[in-house]
Amino acid sequence: MPSLIQKTLKKDIDLNGIGLHSGLEVNLKIKPSEPNTGIIFKRIDIKKNNIIIPNIFNVNSAVFCTTISNEHGVSVSTIEHLMGALYGMGIDNALVEIDNKEVPILDGSAKLFVEAIQNVGIKESESPIKVIKIEKKIEFIDGKKIITIEPSKMSLDIDFELRYENEVIGIQRNEVKVYESDLTDIYNSRTFCLFEDIKKLKEMGLAKGGNLENAIVVKDKEILNERGLRNDKEFVNHKILDCMGDLYLAGYKIIGKLTCSQGGHKLTNQLLRKVFTNNENFSLLEIKEKSLPNILVNKKHLRSIA
Repeated sequence: MPSLIQKTLKKDIDLNGIGLHSGLEVNLKIKPSEPNTGIIFKRIDIKKNNIIIPNIFNVNSAVFCTTISNEHGVSVSTIEHLMGALYGMGIDNALVEIDNKEVPILDGSAKLFVEAIQNVGIKESESPIKVIKIEKKIEFIDGKKIITIEPSKMSLDIDFELRYENEVIGIQRNEVKVYESDLTDIYNSRTFCLFEDIKKLKEMGLAKGGNLENAIVVKDKEILNERGLRNDKEFVNHKILDCMGDLYLAGYKIIGKLTCSQGGHKLTNQLLRKVFTNNENFSLLEIKEKSLPNILVNKKHLRSIA
């Protein structure tokens, strides 16, 4: 029978690399943390006012990546892949120390974050987990982009559709049960862009650290990366990874069914903000084994929300 208690890391994780958009070298240390502390970012290159909480209301930009900041203007950007890895691996509490303004992009996916968590191991606590249970269907529409979240029994289902005019990407759709599915392809799927968008990104001061080692680049009918794709739905799977990371900014894991077409960081953030405008839209539950239906207690997938 799986435990339904809060988890952290057994040991520190040390990673380094460059920021995708800043191009700056950055060192990252993920430390174990006490129960009920949640995920916390700390800018160790700044002496004071350097704590940043990954919360939907602390998102000050969701264009091309998710950036969070505190009331003093101290920020950390491109947090979504790390947050997605922490979500999927069931890490409830961790202190993320970082010495620059952007999380390293590594290989453009969550693969190396997940492998690092697996290598150091996961430590269980005595404290039960808490989850956000969606109670009403909430929808947010922005032109052709649409995202909804609605109640489900004891799972987080993400049904994501991607639509590009480029025929290599085209229309892709995938659905995962975050607490039940094998998320390997989700973790391994890399960020991507069209070749013709690179110049525009550079002119905006973005993608300074981008290259074929950390992003998929599609030019017309060709994928420029020598080894091609890691899985046949890598484009939409990466969007699901981003969505998981952005959802974790709710502060707790979520029980609900999310459906999205042509969405991204901004749409997910806007949906969550709409959810939290009314307390009747959700419940915050403390999950204990005795409070779960027997049919669910024995399911292996509950390890992920523990």
